Amino acid sequence: MKFIIVTGLSGAGKSEAMKALEDIGFYCVDNLPPTLISKFAEICYQSKGAIEKIALGIDIRGRSFFNDLNESLEMLKKFGYEYEILFLDCSDNTLVKRYKMTRRKHPLSSNTDIVEGIKKEREILKELKDKSNNIINTSNMKPKDLKEEINKSYTNGDERSNLIISVTSFGFKHGIPMDADLVFDVRFLPNPYYIEELKEKTGNEVVVREYVMKSDVSIKFFEKLADMVDFLIPQYIKEGKNHLVIAIGCTGGRHRSVTISNLLYDFLKEKNYSVLKKHRDHTLR
Repeated sequence: MKFIIVTGLSGAGKSEAMKALEDIGFYCVDNLPPTLISKFAEICYQSKGAIEKIALGIDIRGRSFFNDLNESLEMLKKFGYEYEILFLDCSDNTLVKRYKMTRRKHPLSSNTDIVEGIKKEREILKELKDKSNNIINTSNMKPKDLKEEINKSYTNGDERSNLIISVTSFGFKHGIPMDADLVFDVRFLPNPYYIEELKEKTGNEVVVREYVMKSDVSIKFFEKLADMVDFLIPQYIKEGKNHLVIAIGCTGGRHRSVTISNLLYDFLKEKNYSVLKKHRDHTLR
């Protein structure tokens, strides 16, 4: 089990870090009182694999609870529960700019003195920072940069696991899927609908697939489609996208779109992407 305690300076990006961890499959709980950490860990470890990755967000807003954190961490060690601490750091200047931009008050500033609050917080968190397994300084990071850093740290270097690709076939006469990111129109390919023995079949059947792909145009198109998708996907991953919907459309969504969707699905599976397949309209008339 992967058990991460996420903490750090207020304004350094803990919320963004928690979102990034949630996107890669962590069960995230924010602002859990430190006194409950050991009990929560016990429940998770007894889940027998139901929960594999956990992230707990702890920050200074816990105030009186925060002093109990060291005791809770000692309890985790005592019970043999392995954990690591992710600490988000940031320069004072950047934190001040962020607070001024959002017009928020620092949780430890008694008045409007942001610098005073940051100084107090650094003193309180110094010991915890020294114990941290991973320290990320977000001073020069945008949210997407932090997300990329989280992905690198907690996905074993395989960024492909962060993206789920859905390949969907559809018929234009039934409408374009609303959630589509990329739409490809294959109505120019050979149409089995006009072949009597193929009309009632779908692109899931070999004879239809062979008919659609028998032309040089079909073969060349799929080569170019695969090459384009192979180029685009790493760019989406770099941008932090977690779900990509590729929609392939023909007139009715039964023959050509199903054929090309199946081929694209197989291509992406061979590339070791997490890919799903759906034929939305192949049973419709």
